[in-house]
Amino acid sequence: ADAELWSSREGGFAKARKRLEGRPLPIERTKGSEVLFGIAPCSLALSQSRRDLFRLFLKQSSGSRRLVMSEFVLQATARGVPVHHVGRRELDALCRGQVHQGVCLEATPLRFKSLEEAEKPDLGDEESPNRQLIWLVLEHIQDPMNLGALLRSAYFLGVDRVVTSQRSSCPLTPTVSKASSGAMEVFDVYGTDDLRSFLKAKTAEGWEVVGTVSKPEDVENVPVISCLEFRWNKPVIIVIGSEGDGLSLETQLLCHRMLAIPPGRALHPGIESLNVSVATGILLHSICSQRLRHSD
Repeated sequence: ADAELWSSREGGFAKARKRLEGRPLPIERTKGSEVLFGIAPCSLALSQSRRDLFRLFLKQSSGSRRLVMSEFVLQATARGVPVHHVGRRELDALCRGQVHQGVCLEATPLRFKSLEEAEKPDLGDEESPNRQLIWLVLEHIQDPMNLGALLRSAYFLGVDRVVTSQRSSCPLTPTVSKASSGAMEVFDVYGTDDLRSFLKAKTAEGWEVVGTVSKPEDVENVPVISCLEFRWNKPVIIVIGSEGDGLSLETQLLCHRMLAIPPGRALHPGIESLNVSVATGILLHSICSQRLRHSD
Protein backbone atom coordinates (compact mmCIF):
# COMPACT_ATOMS: atom_id res chain seq x y z
CA ALA A 1 0.00 0.00 0.00
CA ASP A 2 2.83 2.35 0.92
CA ALA A 3 4.55 1.63 -2.39
CA GLU A 4 1.36 2.36 -4.33
CA LEU A 5 0.85 5.65 -2.43
CA TRP A 6 4.46 6.70 -3.09
CA SER A 7 4.14 5.83 -6.78
CA SER A 8 0.93 7.85 -7.01
CA ARG A 9 2.62 10.86 -5.39
CA GLU A 10 5.64 10.56 -7.67
CA GLY A 11 3.33 10.52 -10.70
CA GLY A 12 1.54 13.63 -9.42
CA PHE A 13 4.85 15.46 -8.87
CA ALA A 14 6.03 14.52 -12.37
CA LYS A 15 2.85 15.84 -13.96
CA ALA A 16 3.05 19.09 -11.97
CA ARG A 17 6.73 19.54 -12.96
CA LYS A 18 5.88 18.94 -16.62
CA ARG A 19 3.13 21.56 -16.46
CA LEU A 20 5.52 24.10 -14.94
CA GLU A 21 8.20 23.35 -17.54
CA GLY A 22 5.65 23.92 -20.29
CA ARG A 23 4.72 27.35 -19.02
CA PRO A 24 6.58 30.39 -20.37
CA LEU A 25 8.77 32.20 -17.85
CA PRO A 26 7.05 35.50 -16.99
CA ILE A 27 8.96 38.48 -18.40
CA GLU A 28 8.21 41.77 -16.73
CA ARG A 29 7.73 44.64 -19.16
CA THR A 30 9.33 48.06 -18.76
CA LYS A 31 6.71 50.63 -17.77
CA GLY A 32 5.30 52.49 -20.80
CA SER A 33 6.78 50.02 -23.30
CA GLU A 34 5.25 47.87 -26.01
CA VAL A 35 6.54 44.76 -27.76
CA LEU A 36 7.29 44.82 -31.48
CA PHE A 37 7.36 41.45 -33.22
CA GLY A 38 8.57 40.13 -36.56
CA ILE A 39 11.85 40.39 -38.44
CA ALA A 40 11.14 43.51 -40.54
CA PRO A 41 9.59 45.72 -37.81
CA CYS A 42 12.26 44.83 -35.23
CA SER A 43 15.18 45.23 -37.65
CA LEU A 44 13.95 48.61 -38.92
CA ALA A 45 13.17 49.85 -35.40
CA LEU A 46 16.74 48.94 -34.39
CA SER A 47 18.21 50.76 -37.40
CA GLN A 48 16.27 54.00 -36.78
CA SER A 49 16.42 56.44 -33.86
CA ARG A 50 12.69 56.97 -33.51
CA ARG A 51 12.04 54.81 -30.44
CA ASP A 52 13.73 54.22 -27.10
CA LEU A 53 14.78 50.56 -27.12
CA PHE A 54 14.89 48.41 -23.98
CA ARG A 55 15.45 44.71 -24.77
CA LEU A 56 15.70 42.41 -27.77
CA PHE A 57 14.36 38.88 -27.38
CA LEU A 58 15.60 36.21 -29.80
CA LYS A 59 14.78 32.53 -30.25
CA GLN A 60 17.77 30.24 -30.59
CA SER A 61 17.82 29.28 -34.28
CA SER A 62 19.70 27.01 -36.63
CA GLY A 63 20.08 26.83 -40.40
CA SER A 64 19.11 29.87 -42.49
CA ARG A 65 17.63 31.76 -39.50
CA ARG A 66 20.94 31.57 -37.62
CA LEU A 67 22.51 34.28 -39.82
CA VAL A 68 19.45 36.52 -39.39
CA MET A 69 19.67 36.19 -35.60
CA SER A 70 23.41 36.96 -35.68
CA GLU A 71 22.62 40.17 -37.59
CA PHE A 72 20.11 41.10 -34.89
CA VAL A 73 22.74 40.62 -32.19
CA LEU A 74 25.11 42.93 -34.09
CA GLN A 75 22.38 45.55 -34.56
CA ALA A 76 21.39 45.45 -30.92
CA THR A 77 25.00 45.59 -29.70
CA ALA A 78 25.62 48.66 -31.87
CA ARG A 79 22.63 50.39 -30.25
CA GLY A 80 23.49 49.23 -26.73
CA VAL A 81 20.32 47.12 -26.47
CA PRO A 82 20.51 44.03 -24.19
CA VAL A 83 19.86 40.72 -25.99
CA HIS A 84 17.97 37.87 -24.31
CA HIS A 85 17.81 34.38 -25.82
CA VAL A 86 14.49 32.82 -24.87
CA GLY A 87 12.22 29.97 -25.87
CA ARG A 88 9.34 30.05 -28.31
CA ARG A 89 6.78 30.04 -25.48
CA GLU A 90 8.29 33.20 -23.98
CA LEU A 91 8.16 34.93 -27.36
CA ASP A 92 4.56 33.77 -27.88
CA ALA A 93 3.64 35.23 -24.49
CA LEU A 94 5.46 38.51 -25.16
CA CYS A 95 3.52 39.22 -28.37
CA ARG A 96 0.32 37.42 -27.32
CA GLY A 97 0.51 34.68 -29.90
CA GLN A 98 1.22 36.83 -32.95
CA VAL A 99 3.61 35.68 -35.71
CA HIS A 100 6.95 36.83 -34.28
CA GLN A 101 9.39 34.92 -36.56
CA GLY A 102 11.63 34.38 -33.54
CA VAL A 103 12.13 38.09 -32.73
CA CYS A 104 10.54 40.52 -30.27
CA LEU A 105 11.73 44.00 -29.34
CA GLU A 106 10.64 45.96 -26.27
CA ALA A 107 10.46 49.67 -27.08
CA THR A 108 8.54 52.89 -26.52
CA PRO A 109 5.45 53.37 -28.73
CA LEU A 110 5.42 55.56 -31.84
CA ARG A 111 2.96 58.46 -31.82
CA PHE A 112 1.32 60.44 -34.59
CA LYS A 113 3.27 63.58 -35.48
CA SER A 114 1.58 66.97 -35.35
CA LEU A 115 0.55 68.72 -38.56
CA GLU A 116 2.73 71.69 -37.62
CA GLU A 117 5.70 69.40 -38.21
CA ALA A 118 4.19 68.29 -41.52
CA GLU A 119 4.16 71.80 -42.96
CA LYS A 120 7.92 72.28 -42.82
CA PRO A 121 8.94 70.26 -45.92
CA ASP A 122 6.66 72.41 -48.11
CA LEU A 123 8.82 75.51 -47.52
CA GLY A 124 11.33 74.33 -50.11
CA ASP A 125 8.69 73.96 -52.82
CA GLU A 126 9.33 77.52 -54.05
CA GLU A 127 12.53 76.23 -55.62
CA SER A 128 10.58 73.63 -57.60
CA PRO A 129 7.00 74.97 -57.91
CA ASN A 130 6.00 72.31 -60.46
CA ARG A 131 6.93 69.38 -58.24
CA GLN A 132 4.03 67.00 -57.80
CA LEU A 133 3.08 66.34 -54.20
CA ILE A 134 0.65 63.68 -53.02
CA TRP A 135 -0.64 63.27 -49.49
CA LEU A 136 -2.83 60.41 -48.30
CA VAL A 137 -5.49 61.29 -45.71
CA LEU A 138 -7.19 58.52 -43.71
CA GLU A 139 -10.55 59.03 -42.03
CA HIS A 140 -11.52 56.57 -39.28
CA ILE A 141 -9.36 53.61 -40.35
CA GLN A 142 -9.81 51.33 -37.33
CA ASP A 143 -8.45 47.97 -38.46
CA PRO A 144 -4.69 47.71 -37.66
CA MET A 145 -4.12 45.25 -40.52
CA ASN A 146 -5.68 47.68 -43.01
CA LEU A 147 -3.73 50.63 -41.59
CA GLY A 148 -0.46 48.70 -41.85
CA ALA A 149 -1.19 47.65 -45.43
CA LEU A 150 -2.10 51.25 -46.34
CA LEU A 151 1.19 52.55 -44.91
CA ARG A 152 3.16 49.87 -46.78
CA SER A 153 1.53 50.82 -50.12
CA ALA A 154 1.89 54.57 -49.47
CA TYR A 155 5.58 54.18 -48.67
CA PHE A 156 6.26 51.93 -51.65
CA LEU A 157 4.41 54.10 -54.19
CA GLY A 158 5.96 57.40 -53.15
CA VAL A 159 3.29 59.20 -51.12
CA ASP A 160 4.84 62.28 -49.50
CA ARG A 161 2.73 62.38 -46.31
CA VAL A 162 0.12 60.28 -44.54
CA VAL A 163 -2.34 62.13 -42.29
CA THR A 164 -4.96 60.38 -40.17
CA SER A 165 -7.92 61.56 -38.14
CA GLN A 166 -6.89 60.80 -34.57
CA ARG A 167 -10.39 60.27 -33.21
CA SER A 168 -11.96 56.87 -33.92
CA SER A 169 -8.80 55.70 -35.69
CA CYS A 170 -6.32 52.94 -34.96
CA PRO A 171 -3.14 54.04 -33.12
CA LEU A 172 0.34 53.06 -34.33
CA THR A 173 0.52 49.64 -32.65
CA PRO A 174 2.99 46.76 -33.11
CA THR A 175 0.32 44.97 -35.18
CA VAL A 176 0.23 47.95 -37.55
CA SER A 177 4.02 47.86 -37.84
CA LYS A 178 3.98 44.13 -38.64
CA ALA A 179 1.19 44.57 -41.22
CA SER A 180 3.18 47.40 -42.81
CA SER A 181 6.21 45.07 -43.05
CA GLY A 182 8.11 47.65 -41.00
CA ALA A 183 7.22 50.67 -43.18
CA MET A 184 5.73 52.32 -40.08
CA GLU A 185 9.23 52.37 -38.55
CA VAL A 186 10.63 54.61 -41.31
CA PHE A 187 7.57 56.52 -42.56
CA ASP A 188 6.09 59.35 -40.48
CA VAL A 189 2.34 59.37 -39.88
CA TYR A 190 0.68 62.66 -38.92
CA GLY A 191 -2.49 63.07 -36.90
CA THR A 192 -5.16 65.75 -36.60
CA ASP A 193 -8.26 66.16 -34.45
CA ASP A 194 -9.79 68.53 -37.00
CA LEU A 195 -9.65 66.87 -40.41
CA ARG A 196 -12.13 69.26 -42.02
CA SER A 197 -10.19 72.41 -41.08
CA PHE A 198 -7.03 70.77 -42.41
CA LEU A 199 -8.67 69.97 -45.78
CA LYS A 200 -10.09 73.51 -46.04
CA ALA A 201 -6.64 74.98 -45.34
CA LYS A 202 -4.95 72.83 -48.00
CA THR A 203 -7.67 73.79 -50.53
CA ALA A 204 -6.96 77.46 -49.80
CA GLU A 205 -3.25 76.76 -50.51
CA GLY A 206 -4.15 75.43 -53.99
CA TRP A 207 -4.26 71.70 -53.34
CA GLU A 208 -6.86 69.48 -54.97
CA VAL A 209 -8.78 67.31 -52.50
CA VAL A 210 -9.93 64.03 -54.05
CA GLY A 211 -12.19 61.57 -52.26
CA THR A 212 -12.76 57.90 -52.97
CA VAL A 213 -15.99 55.96 -53.36
CA SER A 214 -16.91 52.36 -54.17
CA LYS A 215 -20.47 53.11 -55.33
CA PRO A 216 -20.71 56.28 -57.47
CA GLU A 217 -24.49 56.40 -57.00
CA ASP A 218 -23.98 57.02 -53.27
CA VAL A 219 -22.36 60.43 -53.86
CA GLU A 220 -24.32 63.67 -54.13
CA ASN A 221 -23.13 67.12 -55.25
CA VAL A 222 -19.55 65.98 -55.99
CA PRO A 223 -18.50 64.81 -59.47
CA VAL A 224 -17.35 61.17 -59.68
CA ILE A 225 -14.77 60.04 -62.24
CA SER A 226 -12.88 56.83 -62.93
CA CYS A 227 -9.37 56.78 -61.46
CA LEU A 228 -8.17 56.11 -65.03
CA GLU A 229 -9.46 59.54 -66.09
CA PHE A 230 -7.77 61.50 -63.30
CA ARG A 231 -5.00 63.89 -64.40
CA TRP A 232 -2.51 65.06 -61.80
CA ASN A 233 -1.72 68.73 -62.47
CA LYS A 234 -1.45 70.22 -58.96
CA PRO A 235 -0.61 69.04 -55.41
CA VAL A 236 -3.22 66.47 -54.49
CA ILE A 237 -4.70 64.96 -51.33
CA ILE A 238 -6.35 61.54 -51.62
CA VAL A 239 -8.90 60.98 -48.85
CA ILE A 240 -9.75 57.40 -47.84
CA GLY A 241 -12.68 56.46 -45.61
CA SER A 242 -13.29 53.48 -43.36
CA GLU A 243 -14.00 50.11 -44.95
CA GLY A 244 -17.53 49.89 -43.57
CA ASP A 245 -18.84 53.43 -43.94
CA GLY A 246 -16.53 55.12 -46.44
CA LEU A 247 -16.06 58.87 -46.18
CA SER A 248 -18.37 60.87 -43.95
CA LEU A 249 -20.76 63.21 -45.75
CA GLU A 250 -19.03 66.27 -44.28
CA THR A 251 -15.68 65.14 -45.69
CA GLN A 252 -17.20 64.21 -49.07
CA LEU A 253 -18.51 67.76 -49.48
CA LEU A 254 -14.96 69.14 -49.03
CA CYS A 255 -13.71 67.06 -51.97
CA HIS A 256 -13.42 68.58 -55.43
CA ARG A 257 -13.92 65.20 -57.10
CA MET A 258 -14.46 61.59 -56.15
CA LEU A 259 -12.50 58.70 -57.67
CA ALA A 260 -13.94 55.25 -58.38
CA ILE A 261 -12.22 52.06 -59.57
CA PRO A 262 -14.02 50.58 -62.59
CA PRO A 263 -14.68 46.84 -62.10
CA GLY A 264 -13.57 44.32 -64.70
CA ARG A 265 -16.91 42.47 -64.87
CA ALA A 266 -20.54 42.65 -63.81
CA LEU A 267 -20.43 42.10 -60.04
CA HIS A 268 -22.67 39.94 -57.87
CA PRO A 269 -24.49 41.79 -55.08
CA GLY A 270 -22.54 41.65 -51.84
CA ILE A 271 -19.09 41.54 -53.47
CA GLU A 272 -19.19 44.88 -55.20
CA SER A 273 -16.25 46.53 -53.44
CA LEU A 274 -12.57 45.99 -52.64
CA ASN A 275 -10.74 45.84 -49.34
CA VAL A 276 -9.82 49.43 -48.42
CA SER A 277 -6.05 48.83 -48.53
CA VAL A 278 -6.25 47.06 -51.91
CA ALA A 279 -8.43 49.83 -53.37
CA THR A 280 -6.03 52.47 -52.05
CA GLY A 281 -3.06 50.68 -53.61
CA ILE A 282 -4.80 50.66 -57.01
CA LEU A 283 -5.74 54.36 -56.76
CA LEU A 284 -2.29 55.43 -55.61
CA HIS A 285 -0.57 53.48 -58.37
CA SER A 286 -2.91 54.97 -60.96
CA ILE A 287 -1.97 58.48 -59.80
CA CYS A 288 1.70 58.01 -58.83
CA SER A 289 2.51 56.38 -62.17
CA GLN A 290 1.79 59.79 -63.73
CA ARG A 291 4.64 61.24 -61.66
CA LEU A 292 6.97 58.58 -63.07
CA ARG A 293 5.91 59.32 -66.65
CA HIS A 294 6.39 63.07 -66.20
CA SER A 295 9.88 62.63 -64.78
CA ASP A 296 11.11 60.67 -67.82
